[in-house]
Amino acid sequence: MILPGLLLAGCVRPSNSTTVVRATVPKPTLTFAPKPTFTPFSPTMAAQVAPAEPTDTATPMVLRTETPAPTDTIPAEPTDTATPAPPTATPLPPLPPQKSLRMNSPEYGVQAFLWWRPEIAERDLLMIKDMGFTWVKQTFAWRDIEQQKGQYDWSHTDHIVYTANKYGGLDLLIRVDDAPDWAAPGCKNPAAGIIQGPPRDLQDFADFLRALVGRYKGRIRAYEIWNEPNLRREWCGRTPSPPEYAQMLKVAYAAIKSVDPNAMVISAGLTPTGTGPPEALPDDVYLDQLYQAMGGSSDGYFDVLGVHAPGYKAPPETSPEEAVSNPAYGGHRFFVFRRVEDLRAIMERYGDGDKQVAVLEFGWTSDPIHQAYAWHRVTEEEKADYMVRAYRWAAEHWAPWIGLMSAIYIADPDWTEQDEQYWWAITNPDGTPRPAYIALKQMPK
Repeated sequence: MILPGLLLAGCVRPSNSTTVVRATVPKPTLTFAPKPTFTPFSPTMAAQVAPAEPTDTATPMVLRTETPAPTDTIPAEPTDTATPAPPTATPLPPLPPQKSLRMNSPEYGVQAFLWWRPEIAERDLLMIKDMGFTWVKQTFAWRDIEQQKGQYDWSHTDHIVYTANKYGGLDLLIRVDDAPDWAAPGCKNPAAGIIQGPPRDLQDFADFLRALVGRYKGRIRAYEIWNEPNLRREWCGRTPSPPEYAQMLKVAYAAIKSVDPNAMVISAGLTPTGTGPPEALPDDVYLDQLYQAMGGSSDGYFDVLGVHAPGYKAPPETSPEEAVSNPAYGGHRFFVFRRVEDLRAIMERYGDGDKQVAVLEFGWTSDPIHQAYAWHRVTEEEKADYMVRAYRWAAEHWAPWIGLMSAIYIADPDWTEQDEQYWWAITNPDGTPRPAYIALKQMPK
C-alpha cells in the first residue's frame, strides 16, 4: 500500500539517546529525559535509527539530455468491419475554473489519503467539501504510477482527480515523491522498505512530471516537489544537499510549466529540527543554503515556498522567543507554529517577499501512547481550539503573504491507535468527526 509520508516535522522531544529519523510509517521507540535538547525530528521520524543505504558515496543525481516524454498507447480506431462498437466512455467532469497563482490569505486545506479505496475517497472528499475547505492535499507516489520506465498506471490517479473535479470547489495539491526502483537503484530506506530519495537521473523525473501534468492539465492546481529534503532519510541516505534539491526544483519547474504554465509549483515542506549533518539540516539553515544554491532568487524554481508548522505543546500565538525561554514549550525556536515567521524572514532577506508561503502540514497531537510525543500532547478539545486559532492568527498577522494552510489529517481508514498519525487526525478512521473537524467546519472562513 501507499504509506503516509506526509507527516509533521520536528516533533520528538529528545534526551541523550541516539538521534533518530522518521520512517514513512513511524513506530517511535525513543525514551526521553524531562528536558528537551536540540535534536527533535518530525512525528514520523521516530522509528528510523539507522540511515538508509547507500551512504554519502552514492552516485549523485545527474541530468541527461532531455528526451520526449513517453505517451500512453492509443488504440487504433475501429474499422468498418463487423467489430462491435466500444461502449460509450463516461464523460469526464468539466475542467475547474482557471485560477491565479496568487492565493487568498489564507486558503483552507486538509491532507487526505484517497489512494487505495475509492469508496473512502468519495466519503472523505465530501467531508472536506462539507467543512467548507477548498483544498485537498494528496500524495502521488511516483513508484506506484510508473513501475517501469514509460509504462503508467493511472487508475488510482484518475479516480482521485476526476472525483475531486466532479464535486467542484476542491483544488488539488499533489505531492510528488518516492522514486521507483529503476529510477533510484540502490536507494532503499530499510526501516520503510521503500525508495526514499531522488532519482539518479533527473531527466527521468522530468519525463514523469510531463506525463502526469499532461494527463491532468487544468485539473490539478498545484504540485509539491518532494518532501522534507532536509532529512537524510528522504535523500537516499546521503547528507541532505540544498544544491542537489535546487537542481531538482529547477528541472521539475521547467517540466511542469512546459505543459501547464498555470500550474502552481510549491517547494517541499521542510522538517523543523535543530539536528545537523549527517542526519539532517535545520530547516532555517537548509532554506538559507537553498537560496544560495538558487543564486539568491527562486524564479524558475518555485512559485510558493512550502513549510511545515506543527504546534507541539504551545498555543499557536506563542512566539519562537517564548519557546526558547519556556522549557515547557521545548526550549527551541522551531517548537512553535510561528516558526513559519523565521523562514519567511529568510525569504525577505533574499528579496523574495513578493512570493507567498504555503503551510503544507500543521496540527497538534493528542497521543497518550507513544513516548516520543507524550510531552507535547494536548487534549482533543485543545487541538480543536488551537487549530481554529492558528487559522485566525494567520489571517490577522500573515496576510498577504500566507496562502494555503493544509491541516492534518482526514484519517487513513487503516490507522489504529498504535499508529502515531492516528492521534494527529481531525477525524476517526471510520469517518466520524473529532472535535477539531467540527470546530474547523464551524469556523468563519
